[in-house]
Amino acid sequence: MKHLLPREAWDWLQAHAAQPPERASLFIDVRMEIESLCVGRLPVVINIPWYEYPDLQPDPEGFVRRVLEEADGDRTRPVLLICRSGKRTLDAGAALEAAGFTDVAHVVHGFEGELDEHFHRSTVNGWRHDGLPWEQM
Repeated sequence: MKHLLPREAWDWLQAHAAQPPERASLFIDVRMEIESLCVGRLPVVINIPWYEYPDLQPDPEGFVRRVLEEADGDRTRPVLLICRSGKRTLDAGAALEAAGFTDVAHVVHGFEGELDEHFHRSTVNGWRHDGLPWEQM
């Protein structure tokens, strides 16, 4: 799995945007849907949660199945994963690689980044901190 800082991930997405549609990268947000709706989301992302409320239990097989559907069955299709802080994507990416996906990357520090000394996010690092495109509902 590739480990990309937010700006590197943005550049990676831009480089893959020139590919034919069947080879275009999949940008997948593994956060719960409510997180992306309330905290903010990326405008070009597909939401496939690693786990969902109220169970909060990962479903690796279900996750892989949904990504495989989005990839039209192509395990060589480039996949970029993002979550809140870059932790869930490690498990989600490992599940994809175990299922045979060959081009998996994740966004180090995720959307909101690490906690600062006051336990706040988006002040140290992360997608939003770096000023990359996002929206809030």
